[in-house]
Amino acid sequence: MRGALRLGPNAPFRRLVGIGGIGAGMFLALEGDRTLGRNESRAARLIDARDYCKLHIIAHHVAVLLGADPSGRRFHVAPVGAVGDDETGRRLLAEMAAVGIDTSHVAVVDRPTLFSVCLRYPDGSGGNLTTVDSAAASLTVAAVDAAEPLLAADGPRTIALAAPEVGLDCRRRMLELATAHGALRAASFTSAEVGPAREDGTLALVDVLALNEEEARALSGLELDPDRPEPVLDACARAAPGARLVITAGAAGAIGFEEGRWARRRPPAVRAVSAAGAGDALLAGVLAATAAGVPFLPAEDDDAPLSSALDLGVLLAAHSVTSPHTIHPDAGLERLLELARTTGRPVVPPLADAIGRGET
Repeated sequence: MRGALRLGPNAPFRRLVGIGGIGAGMFLALEGDRTLGRNESRAARLIDARDYCKLHIIAHHVAVLLGADPSGRRFHVAPVGAVGDDETGRRLLAEMAAVGIDTSHVAVVDRPTLFSVCLRYPDGSGGNLTTVDSAAASLTVAAVDAAEPLLAADGPRTIALAAPEVGLDCRRRMLELATAHGALRAASFTSAEVGPAREDGTLALVDVLALNEEEARALSGLELDPDRPEPVLDACARAAPGARLVITAGAAGAIGFEEGRWARRRPPAVRAVSAAGAGDALLAGVLAATAAGVPFLPAEDDDAPLSSALDLGVLLAAHSVTSPHTIHPDAGLERLLELARTTGRPVVPPLADAIGRGET
């Protein structure tokens, strides 16, 4: 398939099964750079931008980069979740199907589709408010159990993803089932969730843990210095023993950590429009490259050549911030390679080995 990473018969992974939020939202551009106060009223403008929730963002990018199709002939992306029986839910299902995502495990329920209000500051940063009584909240442990055959079918050749906006109990169950079937276990948590996830042992079930600066601070109790991240990395590694860590650091790029070694990758210079969705795009790029057999970290800590899964994730995140939408409508392998070329970042093996026409 043109524009997809190469997946040979010996590619380590053939399927991604994920749970998390599937929903939409709206963006408000706040006036003023000050963080919104607890009792403050603030003027804002409605932005013409499409917002998506975490599971959808990650699944979309993995599907596009790997040329997924619902049959799983090449690569299978199967989100497990729920949307409402409403216009938004139907639109999201159609958009996922259009990029080859298998939506047969997304239930349609009698609740409104998950909705977020994203607040954006003039510098492009921001946060969001997300409904808790939505269709996504209807996901149960029993529904996760019902999806176990997806994990069992390919076992160790499956990536299991546990993303926010569904209950921690469901995410823990997904990780437990993934453990039982030998799948690679990837997860992210909000800053309010990392403490409980550590206390109940959920973090010990994770192989790839994605965090932003705020989440890393909540987990480690320390401020992240991108130039000297070792204290934060050590603390997070103790909380999630054995896990690969991916920590986004805004304009400073991202830091990857694996088995005591770390590397920071700076993003290429782009005109940023919005940082919303960039962290999810970064994780998606890492997972897609991992599925194609690309090593997690570069062999050398050199920003110029792009050689690792972390590099592809940072490149995808950099491309993501050039769009007002949380899923960049033009994101794909060819656009990423164009970005690498125009910013003077050569793509070298082993990442280069995974780039081609992508036939199985």
